[in-house]
Amino acid sequence: MCGIVGYTGTNQAAPILLDGLGKLEYRGYDSAGIAIRNGEELAEVVKSTGKLRSLIEKTDSGRTLAGTCGIGHTRWATHGEPSQTNAHPHVSGNCSGSGSGQVESEVVGVHNGIIENYLELKEKLLRHGYQFYSDTDTEVVVKLIDYYYKKYKIGPVDAINRTLVRVRGTYALALMFRDYPGEIYAARKDAPMIIGITNGESYLASDVPALLNYTRNVYYIDNMQIARLLPGEVHFFDLNGDEVSLESTEITWDAKSAEKNGFEHFMIKEIYEQPDAVRDTLTSLIVDGRISLKDTGLDEDVLKSVSSFRIVACGSAWHVGMAAQYILEDMTGVPVRVELASEYRYRKILPQERELLIVISQSGETADSLAALRKAKDLGVRTLAVVNVVGSTIAREADHVLYTHAGPEIAVATTKAYSSQLIAMYCLAIQTAYDLGRIDDEKYAYYLSELNTIPEKIVRILEEKERIQWFAAKYSNARDIFYIGRGLDYAISLEGSLKAKEISYVHSEAYAAGELKHGTISLIEENVLVIGVLTQDDLFEKTVSNMVECKARGAYLMALTTYGNYNAEDSASFTVYVPKTDPHFMASLAVVPLQLLGYYIGVARGLDVDKPRNLAKSVTVE
Repeated sequence: MCGIVGYTGTNQAAPILLDGLGKLEYRGYDSAGIAIRNGEELAEVVKSTGKLRSLIEKTDSGRTLAGTCGIGHTRWATHGEPSQTNAHPHVSGNCSGSGSGQVESEVVGVHNGIIENYLELKEKLLRHGYQFYSDTDTEVVVKLIDYYYKKYKIGPVDAINRTLVRVRGTYALALMFRDYPGEIYAARKDAPMIIGITNGESYLASDVPALLNYTRNVYYIDNMQIARLLPGEVHFFDLNGDEVSLESTEITWDAKSAEKNGFEHFMIKEIYEQPDAVRDTLTSLIVDGRISLKDTGLDEDVLKSVSSFRIVACGSAWHVGMAAQYILEDMTGVPVRVELASEYRYRKILPQERELLIVISQSGETADSLAALRKAKDLGVRTLAVVNVVGSTIAREADHVLYTHAGPEIAVATTKAYSSQLIAMYCLAIQTAYDLGRIDDEKYAYYLSELNTIPEKIVRILEEKERIQWFAAKYSNARDIFYIGRGLDYAISLEGSLKAKEISYVHSEAYAAGELKHGTISLIEENVLVIGVLTQDDLFEKTVSNMVECKARGAYLMALTTYGNYNAEDSASFTVYVPKTDPHFMASLAVVPLQLLGYYIGVARGLDVDKPRNLAKSVTVE
């Protein structure tokens, strides 16, 4: 959940670390800190509370800190409230940990994850004379490394190994040792960590955007492995301390995609990037007029053998799964079940024979989704990952991988990754339906032609954003918003409601329209905003009827429908239209006005829409 960076080379480290943290601030922004080594000198630690700009100001953009080796961290609090004392880096010495300056400590470290048995480990260390200045689990693990390092008089790799076998939980660690100037040590378990090497310089980070300006060749360190970084080289070790080799991966993302490029916020920039993200994902999957799943290993025999689909995901990715459920079942006739990953991992699962479990995750590191994947594999279930990050943990551990091509997504609230995931699921549904003989060549070609129109239709929707901006300003003080729809429109409503919650902090709920009268309608009162999603023609009249019931109780109605359904204006006070496409694919178009609505309400309320409170981009802890 937090952001980690590291650098060792020939250049001044602090500006590079601050630049990398700026690219990772979406992963945590309640405090930040850096630790710099200048040759044989003691490490100098600087920490601050609040957003990264406080640390940048405190260090004069890093210019006040000499040294060519360092680590940095931007925090999303798990253990211990946001404060300068609890901010990372943490040190092994018995000091206050709250101030800035040189530290007389053997080990300095930063950490992403949760150490579940930290209280047990802390008690052990207290018995051996260690004192603690913070409330964090990170300080415990740093001091435990220091304990083994000193007790057994061993090197950093062996000290880290002894620590890792005692630790329960998830972690990505970056550490510096006083006796090893110019070196950084890293370790991970179920939390992302990547390492880049180029021209006598070495970098590490918890996500790709931090490295894009410096190198494209990266290593994804495996679970329970340790890395030793020196300027321009890296060595990997297993838990036995034996050196192992890893293959590098080339990152193809454009560095400019991690910049705002003139937009006020990353979120609106990424909304506008959706046509390209959709087009790039289609281009990767449609070759010479046919869907190609060759790179996934899902050939015709595999798809024809699937008896059922089970989709597991979290947040917006789960909403993609909800939409895909309607599409897959309708096109293929194969049963589909959609599960929250956090529920799947703790439920007694009865997998079906020849079931295909699909894990959807933008980062490929989502903790609950990764745990669900591993549980499915333990049960002998075939797995498919739909992810955006090449080399991510979920991508590496799944049996099959279907990559989306959204590029880096910086805003916490997903937009273009959601749209790319929808496209991936459309293509899977179409190809499965064709292989099963449920659709013929003519229908197959029709579906592909409809998919290829989606990018331009999203552009048309964005050209009408001023109407939504006006409406958002009008309703920016709303206390409650209800989104309703039936069938696929219900799945769209779920994502629209989440955008309002995340970005504008307005209480919002999405309901299957037919369920309103089973209790929820009691919440409808004067001027409550009810948004009806009406893209499925066969369900249009029934949902309008539900909207009218709300209107009779004082609700203000907004309708979201397709061009041609102008009679929606007879019931709704405000109507938003989107272009028509095949009904299966309407989520790709209908979601865009709802993204814009959430964004503009947040802006009108003066909120930081890129970094909403209490949220971080990639949930890598439980």
